[in-house]
Parts: sequence; C-alpha cells; structure tokens
Amino acid sequence: QVQLVESGGGLVQAGGSLRLSCVVSGRTFSLAAMGWFRQAPGKEREFVAAISRSGGRTDYVDSVKGRFTISRDNAKNTVYLEMNSLKPEDTAVYYCAAAYVAGITTIITTRRYDYWGQGAQVTVSS
Repeated sequence: QVQLVESGGGLVQAGGSLRLSCVVSGRTFSLAAMGWFRQAPGKEREFVAAISRSGGRTDYVDSVKGRFTISRDNAKNTVYLEMNSLKPEDTAVYYCAAAYVAGITTIITTRRYDYWGQGAQVTVSS
C-alpha cells in the first residue's frame, strides 16, 4: 500500500546539478524518517543521505558532503535530494526509502528501512 515514486533522474555533465524527488503515499509521511541510497553496477547499495521525521536532523556519506542536500516538505509528502558539482563516480541508480520508526532520528542502515522506491538512474558524463 505504501508507495514511493521517484523522479528527476537523467544525464548530466560533470559539474552539473540534478534534483531528485520522491513522493510517498499510503501512510502518513510525517511519521517516516527518509533516506537516499545509490547502487552502481557490480557494487552494493550505498547510503547517501538521511533526514529525520521533522527535517531537523540530516546525515550524509562523506563523499557527498558539501555537494548534496537532503530536504523534505511534509505538506507535499515529498523528500528531495539536491545534487550539485556532480562527478562521474556519482553515476548510479538512486533509491529513496522510508522508515517508520518512532523518535527523532536519522537512519543510515538499509535493513531498517521499510519501503523503497523503484530507483532513478543518474548518469554523470565526463
């Protein structure tokens, strides 16, 4: 019943920007901690960014700090990932995920997320 629908992926040149969006339906969005993950071919899924239920706390993998920004708009049931200064090594399928866990927290472990989006391809050319 819970669905996460991503959009905003595409092809961009190195140094460019993209903004991913993920709309959540089927359950109260404001109760979910949200995260973004990515997976490149032949590699395991990697944590990218997370945000708490209210948006007051965020967390990032070191490789994207200063370049990516996670945010949410609870009135629109949407979480965003703003990606700037993109590099070829950012190329991957990006997934949004929702974790219905009590408390004010960020979640960076894949196993703790309950629902996942279908993935959005991001390709960065050099």
